[in-house]
Order: sequence, then structure tokens, then C-alpha cells
Amino acid sequence: MVVADDALAQATPIERVRYLMARLRDPQSGCPWDLQQSFKTIVPFTIEEAYEVADAIMEEDYPHLQEELGDLVFQVVFYAQMAEEAGHFTFNDILATLEQKLVRRHPHVFPEGTLESRVADSRAVSEESIKANWDAIKAEEKRRNQKQKASSILDDIPAGMAAVKKAQKLQKQAAKKGFDWNDPNKVVAKLAEEIDELQVEVEQGTPARIADELGDLMFCCVNLARHYKLDAEQVLMQANQKFERRFRYLEDQLRSQGVALDDASLEQMEAGWQAAKKTETVIADD
Repeated sequence: MVVADDALAQATPIERVRYLMARLRDPQSGCPWDLQQSFKTIVPFTIEEAYEVADAIMEEDYPHLQEELGDLVFQVVFYAQMAEEAGHFTFNDILATLEQKLVRRHPHVFPEGTLESRVADSRAVSEESIKANWDAIKAEEKRRNQKQKASSILDDIPAGMAAVKKAQKLQKQAAKKGFDWNDPNKVVAKLAEEIDELQVEVEQGTPARIADELGDLMFCCVNLARHYKLDAEQVLMQANQKFERRFRYLEDQLRSQGVALDDASLEQMEAGWQAAKKTETVIADD
């Protein structure tokens, strides 16, 4: 236990949450579901919570964001509790490692490599030099931690990262070494080339080949977003939200006409879709 039962009234909020987690994992009196979980089984929940945080931010729903951030913090507490039970590390170890890494990676703020040290004025440091220094420090950390195996600049990209995010990260890493288009227009030309190649495979009708060319096309779309300094994940998220917004409008239109979605013709649905687009155009113009 992080705190004794009789000390709860004076405990900090994080101590109370850690106590709560320890109670949930108590072999005798804990929650059967929580006791059955492992590092791997709660990974999907962690990813889901991160997306819910992102969604609350996109919606600018700050009361909901407070709740979702709490859920995300709880995921960290859950991992820490299981790690401590297994003798791997503790919650405090996580925080100490985080502090050391952030201090080490911000020498323009902590010049002596300690949390107590400070500079007179960090505003004179350019964003470019900060980024370059950050990358250099990360590279040095990687060299120190590198196991006996063939090294790649792609090694630190998580294997399980979401596909769109990973595509952008792979491209960004390769671009650091000069493997990149020097003009966004060349990416657009490549995009057209990929569409043509996909069309050939669609005409052939081989699913595996279609999937291969479709993947190339999607990868190229991510590349175009990166060249315009756009986050491809956010771009797609906004497209999802636009589709959802328009489709809900379409449903409302049909409902107001007394037409069930299952009974609507494609022409009726298309009319509702076009009406939704016109509504958004009017709002944008206003």
C-alpha cells in the first residue's frame, strides 16, 4: 500500500489513487477483473483512453477532458502497480526517470543538468537549435542503450504505433538523412502516379495487389501532409468528423421527411448529403 488506511485523510490525490489501485489489485479483497489483467491486456484500453483525450481536445470539451485525462493517468498507475508487484520498477521510479530525461533534453533551461539549475534568459535560443539539440541528445541516448544488433535510425519508432502516425514518423526519420522529396509538387505528382497504379490493379481485380497499391497511395497521402507541416492523424480525424457531421445531418433530413434510413434510396441519401455540404458552406461564409 502507498498509504495506511488511517492516513488517507492527509494523503495527496495521487497517493489516494495509488492506494485505490493497490486495493483493486489486492489478492484477497481486490476486484476480480483488475486482478486478471496484465501489461498486454490493458494496452488496448490505454490506446482507447489516449484517443478519448484527443477527442475531448478536438471538441474543446474541457470538463470532459479533465475526466479523460484522469482515465489516462489511471492507466499509468495501473502499469506501475503491476510493475511493482513483479519487482520491475515503482511509480516513483517512473517519475524520477521522466524528470532526469526532461532535464537532460533541455540544457537550454537546465544548464548544469539539474532541476535546480537555470539560465538567465532562454528566449534567445532559437526553436531550430532546440530541436537539433533534442535530436542529438536522443541519438546519444539511443547509442548508449543500443543492444548488440544492427542499428537503424528507425529503431526507436514503436512497432505498435498507429499506422498513420507511424507512416509520418518513418518519413520524418528518413527525411533527416536526406531521403525525401525537396518539393511538395513532386509528392503530388507521385500521388497521381500511385492512383494510376492502383487503377491498373483495380481493373485486374486481385485483392492482394489492390491492397499493396492502396497502401502505397495512403503512405503517399501521409507524405503530402508532412510536407505541408500537417499532422496526418489530425487531418484524417477532421475528415472523420466532417463525414460524421454530414451523415448525421443526412439522417435528420430523412427523418424529417418520414423516411427511414434503411428505406432511403441512394438518390435521397445523396440529396441529404449535398444539403449538409451546402449548410456547412453557408456557416463557413458567415
